[in-house]
Amino acid sequence: MRSALKISAVLTWINLIFWGLGCLQCLLLGVTGNPLFLLSGFIISAIVLHSYAALRLHRSIRNPAVPLSSQTPSGIRFIGFVSLFISTLFIVFGIALIKSAHQVVPMLQENAQFKDISEKQLRLSGIQALVLGLSVAVNVLINLRLLRWYYLSRDSNNIP
Repeated sequence: MRSALKISAVLTWINLIFWGLGCLQCLLLGVTGNPLFLLSGFIISAIVLHSYAALRLHRSIRNPAVPLSSQTPSGIRFIGFVSLFISTLFIVFGIALIKSAHQVVPMLQENAQFKDISEKQLRLSGIQALVLGLSVAVNVLINLRLLRWYYLSRDSNNIP
């Protein structure tokens, strides 16, 4: 479990920082008047909340004297499944972009904003979406397993 805890800690911090900055950017862009950015920031905040709850779980695992709050397990489960759904969307989007970049490039080049986009850039964006989605999905699954392990170890030690 120590290796799972270390991997989860690294992924949690990466997700917290990256998605936190993305959420902040969406919220700042939403203030400019486009409500779609506010909605995106609200949805992305599920990943940030899950990462925060995971850090609380890690603290309780490392130091058994620090109890886990009553909302943290439900936050890890419920927000974790929302984060898992978002990561699944990113994974599917990344795979689709990698596989069909040659078909998407002509459609994007019709728009003046994306005149000089290449197939290579689009595939790199797909790889980035795939890696981001996988990092969130792996983190959620490891944290759900760590939560189960926390409860099993706590129950075996008869800690209330």
